Amino acid sequence: MDFIEKIGDVVSEAGKEAFDKAKELKEIAHLKSQIAACQEVVDKNYLEIGKLYYEKYKENAEAGENLALAKQCRAIENAQRGVDELKEKLQQIKHR
Repeated sequence: MDFIEKIGDVVSEAGKEAFDKAKELKEIAHLKSQIAACQEVVDKNYLEIGKLYYEKYKENAEAGENLALAKQCRAIENAQRGVDELKEKLQQIKHR
C-alpha cells in the first residue's frame, strides 16, 4: 500500500506542476498580448504624428530646418503618385 501512495503522491505533484506551468504560460501570453496592444497604440500615434508633421511641412521641406526631411517628403510624394497610378490601372482592369 505504501508503494501505491507514493505513486499517487508523484502523480499528484506532477499534475500540480503541470497546472502551475500552464497557469504561468497563460499569464505570460496575457501580458504579451497587453504589451502588443500598448505597442500598437504607440505605433499608431507615431504614424499619426508623422502624417501631421508631413502635411504641415511638406511644402517647405527643401528649406531651412526641414531640409533633412526633404528626401523623405519626396519619397512619400513619389510613392503616393505610384499608388494613384496603380489604383487607376486597377479600376481600368475592373471595368473591362
